[in-house]
Amino acid sequence: MDRRGERRDPLAGREAPVADEIDLVRRATGAGPGDLILIVADKPDRTNVALDGLRRHLADRLGLIPADAWRFCWYSEPPLFDWSDDEGKWVSNHHPFTSPLTDDLTPETAKARGYDLTLNGFELGGGSIRIHRPDVQRRVFEVLGLTPEQTEEQFGHLLRAFRYGVPPHGGIAMGIDRLVMLMAGKDTIRDVTAFPKAQSGADPLTGAPAPASDGQLRELGIAVIAPDAQAPDAQKEGEADG
Repeated sequence: MDRRGERRDPLAGREAPVADEIDLVRRATGAGPGDLILIVADKPDRTNVALDGLRRHLADRLGLIPADAWRFCWYSEPPLFDWSDDEGKWVSNHHPFTSPLTDDLTPETAKARGYDLTLNGFELGGGSIRIHRPDVQRRVFEVLGLTPEQTEEQFGHLLRAFRYGVPPHGGIAMGIDRLVMLMAGKDTIRDVTAFPKAQSGADPLTGAPAPASDGQLRELGIAVIAPDAQAPDAQKEGEADG
């Protein structure tokens, strides 16, 4: 909104109903001269991420985050399933072994017995209660699009183990490096990682990965073929074509 209270935006001058909707937003927010309204329009999973990044950015620029603040937050009961546009089916939000909150496995509304711990907006750890009932596990696989044959082939051993009375179980994995990063006032986890890796994945401390000896390769049943080496048949075909 400019000093006269008029809109200044890419949609200015549009006819109804767009103009009417923008005016509704202005009235709902109580925006006046000099105020800025930022709007993100897309699917919820995209808008939530974009708005979160925008909120953090503005809070940092406007000095709204106390430098000495320590804000812990538990995030629990996330959706059990997510719809994948790329695959055209429901997929697990975390993994297919997370226990549902209830026996209702309706993909659009099912919640998971999962949890994450965050500090100042950074995830410190996450986990879940696992499925221990074979009937629930089979139903989850069905929602994910697995046929009974695929379920048996890939997870038959797990379902058979459930027959012997698997107890309710779960856990959480904590990221100590990220906690140290926050305590040290650093912006990236690379500054506090005990054994940092180069961008290529190499370890400067141990020199890994190092070449494997011929004896080690034989022990593992691995054969190395030079990139420029060709099979004799392929060489003959190339000469014949020439």
